[in-house]
Amino acid sequence: MEKAVGNQTLKTDNRAKSQAKQIALDAMFVALTLVFTAFVNIQIPSFGGAGGLIHLGNIPLFIAAMVYGKRTGALAGALGMGLFDILSGWAAWAPCTIVTCGLMGFAVGAICKKRKSFGAKVFAVLVALAIKLAGYFIFEGFVMGSGVAAALKSVPGNMIQITVAAIIVFIIITPLERGLRSVEG
Repeated sequence: MEKAVGNQTLKTDNRAKSQAKQIALDAMFVALTLVFTAFVNIQIPSFGGAGGLIHLGNIPLFIAAMVYGKRTGALAGALGMGLFDILSGWAAWAPCTIVTCGLMGFAVGAICKKRKSFGAKVFAVLVALAIKLAGYFIFEGFVMGSGVAAALKSVPGNMIQITVAAIIVFIIITPLERGLRSVEG
């Protein structure tokens, strides 16, 4: 049984509600990232590399990171896309995806927390693109042993994936943030 001591009970209740809200947001963005990766994608033929997917999972990842920060962005990227790899036959890629996409979400969230401008969001996505290109290039070329030439063949698909997501996010992020401010107060 809880005994009220001044504002202590109120602070504890508010903290619990805040933690529950954060967990719900994290889970929602993990689920959205998984769904956008799994159901809105195009498989790329191999062309001598490992092939891959162009998907829209980066849209909820970027939104999560830009609006709710590095924790939510990192979890959306790492768990949402990592779960997709594990559940869909790409399990060998899951370690790379978990690390790379987690870092992408963390970086976008960290950059956008410090600077709220549109230019900062563009910079954050460019940093995420660099992380994605480096992460998958190193993993495919060296960890998977495909070699540099094969790893280079996956670069255009990764660039297209991030560019398409960025265009969509840049169109919707300002009205989305404005709407969230009016709802959340």
